Amino acid sequence: MKIENHVLEILQLYEYAMAIGKSLDYEKNCDLFLKLILKRKSFNAAWIIESDDDVFRSTYAIPLGKEIKIKTNEMIKNLLGEIDKSKILDVASIDSTLAPMKLDGGKVAIFNLNEQGFLFLYSKKDNITSKNVSQLEPVIDKFGMHLKACKAFKEQEQLLHNLEIQNQELSDYAHMVSHDLKSPLRNIDYLTTSVTEDYNERLDDRGKQSLGLIRNNVEKMDTLINGILEYSTIGKNKIDVYDVDLNKLVESIIESLKIPEHFSVNINQLPTIKGDKYRLQQLFQNLISNAISYNDKTNGLIEIGAEEKDNAWQFYVKDNGKGIEKQYFDKIFNTFEKLETTVNSTGIGLSIVKKIVDLYGGKIWLTSELNKGTTFYFTLKKDSHGKA
Repeated sequence: MKIENHVLEILQLYEYAMAIGKSLDYEKNCDLFLKLILKRKSFNAAWIIESDDDVFRSTYAIPLGKEIKIKTNEMIKNLLGEIDKSKILDVASIDSTLAPMKLDGGKVAIFNLNEQGFLFLYSKKDNITSKNVSQLEPVIDKFGMHLKACKAFKEQEQLLHNLEIQNQELSDYAHMVSHDLKSPLRNIDYLTTSVTEDYNERLDDRGKQSLGLIRNNVEKMDTLINGILEYSTIGKNKIDVYDVDLNKLVESIIESLKIPEHFSVNINQLPTIKGDKYRLQQLFQNLISNAISYNDKTNGLIEIGAEEKDNAWQFYVKDNGKGIEKQYFDKIFNTFEKLETTVNSTGIGLSIVKKIVDLYGGKIWLTSELNKGTTFYFTLKKDSHGKA
């Protein structure tokens, strides 16, 4: 008979342990575990209280009962402060405010869940024994640890939800601001064009130069606004991926950019990869534009190529331009980070490049030597999930 009871106890402990961890929802996890405890051990109620800013609150109770919300006092501190693992008490020795329902005789077993508060198990029949409690301690310890995981999961979910809301708000704000900024820019552009055309004969060289500078800055501001919008929208929506012939893509970019006559662009054989044409165009176009903008050589040279790796393609865009000091290798990928202030530079092109590479699950880095040139390397996974 003793062997049968021992086997039954082991099976019960196994059943309790299996009930823990089936859900990362706090309430569901409590339901699964504590309802089983009440059923198997013939307890009448179970509840959990936690301390929050010197106030004890109930976070779970079965049956539901009233909400516990009491300020910490000496009696509660003395009662709960003595409990290291667990303790059995007569109902008469417990303040009624610590229970969500009326306790009619019997005993209460209190388990210390550490950061997760205290678990109370109540029996009217006065049948809680030290053996019961010692058997339950290991699984209740595990239960307490899982409650901590449940809370962490909920906090993470809430954090992600808040981040999604904030990202959407920032995206909406960026679109709103860009719309409000573009309208006066268009007006400035129109007015300077009108003044140039209508008063061309009356303007001296200095006046024409000033109007030209205004239009150049309007164009730069428009480019910057478009760049901010592009940066803010990358990765917002899941997109379809399809085969993109990078040879044709890069060739069309070269044509559209109107490469200066003193530049030579060599395109080595590029692969056809899975991706989105628009984002890949942004990626290569920004790197090629960067190679043109920061080149001071009489004969500019740009070389573009790729090398197949195990799970990715490794690309490079090489130039013979001014080069970059090593201390700036990481900084240049930051938004609005510029090594030089030029008319065409917005400081957002390379940050867009990095964001696209990141969203394709790749990496980007560079090697450079001052006055000799720079090579940008980046990888794109062969198995793209279309997040860019």
